[in-house]
Amino acid sequence: MELKIHHFNSISVAEITKLTSKIRDTDQIIDAMANAQYRNAGGLIIKKEYFHSDFFDLKTGLAGEILQKFSNYRMRLAIVGNFTQYKSKSLKDFIFESNKMGRIVFVPSLEEAVDKLCGMKCEVRG
Repeated sequence: MELKIHHFNSISVAEITKLTSKIRDTDQIIDAMANAQYRNAGGLIIKKEYFHSDFFDLKTGLAGEILQKFSNYRMRLAIVGNFTQYKSKSLKDFIFESNKMGRIVFVPSLEEAVDKLCGMKCEVRG
């Protein structure tokens, strides 16, 4: 796993830039969160493509389990991608409610993810 850190004043968020396999369980998420927290990041940005397809099928429970970890560890998450391909009303409602609450956000671009997690514009540092 490779991370890039985005900073604004005292706020840092980590972006996963490389994974060896798709995220399909909470152990992988805990590992990513630990790596981000080790680098003093209070949030994590993950591309939609890094999640196994089960994440977007709410019946599997994978999304709920993963997002619960972010709530338990008080870490913010931005999932970046185009979500219009998903036709499930329950998934659309889930995304809408998550975005409204703000701890977990589904956004179309890296720039918006950084803005949402930092609360304003961040600088990118390698």
